[in-house]
Amino acid sequence: MQITNNDYEQYKPLLFSIGYRMLGSIVEAEDIVQETFFKAYQVNNQEIINLKAYLCKIMTNRCLDALKSARHKREYYVGPWNPEPLLQEHTTEFNPAEAILHKEGLSIAYLRIMEHLTPDERAALLLREVFHFTYLEISIIIEKKEENCRKIFSRAKRKVSGIEGESLHYEKNKSLIDRFIHAFQTQNMDTLLELISEKVILYSDGGGIVKAAARPIIYRPNVLAFLYGIIKKVPENYYLEVKAVNGQPAIVNVIDGKIHSIISFYIDNEKVCEIYMTLNPDKLPLH
Repeated sequence: MQITNNDYEQYKPLLFSIGYRMLGSIVEAEDIVQETFFKAYQVNNQEIINLKAYLCKIMTNRCLDALKSARHKREYYVGPWNPEPLLQEHTTEFNPAEAILHKEGLSIAYLRIMEHLTPDERAALLLREVFHFTYLEISIIIEKKEENCRKIFSRAKRKVSGIEGESLHYEKNKSLIDRFIHAFQTQNMDTLLELISEKVILYSDGGGIVKAAARPIIYRPNVLAFLYGIIKKVPENYYLEVKAVNGQPAIVNVIDGKIHSIISFYIDNEKVCEIYMTLNPDKLPLH
């Protein structure tokens, strides 16, 4: 079997989707996709019976190695950690016609809760629930017995059960975010109280590079005070846009023509339950 450019274009979206969901990082996922194809080009192609399975196995195992290394790095990460936001324009490089990039399991809330899983749990959950691999295929990819894979998946499902109420209806969520923005701009407290959960949590990720809240901000009054404090300090050359980020509407804040921060939301039962503010410049697009 000779790997062709068509193979590269066909499987790159799938591999990137696995890598990004595993790692929460666009750059790392892109790097490992390239490493995966480089290794595939080097092997004796006669040994590759199922190219898709072979590539997925390399990609997943490289991601597992990266996760084990990342756990040590996360211990020293300054403040809350948010996944790297994936703006819609990032997907154009990978052929936006590929629906695999827009499947479930892409929201910031989903990716963030994946941090509570072990590397094997994360792999089993994604391969089974998002990409619909069989347990036999998963066992080959992560090199565990099939029955063990069933148990790993079941354990992972229990751990992420709290996110299952998330609303992923784009237009309804965009309408809610539009109301959220207008309520802040007009200081309409009644609407804000209607839209935001009393137990809302805000995760502000500056990575120690830019100023951000060192700990999650909990409860509606504290979150509102924090956001109002930020709004009062925005310069005149500031504007915001609502764009598709990780398949859901998010607020993209722009200062001096550059993206300053991205705010994503976890919406459940038509209320904002969690807010993810990413300010770390290493995680933001340059334009």
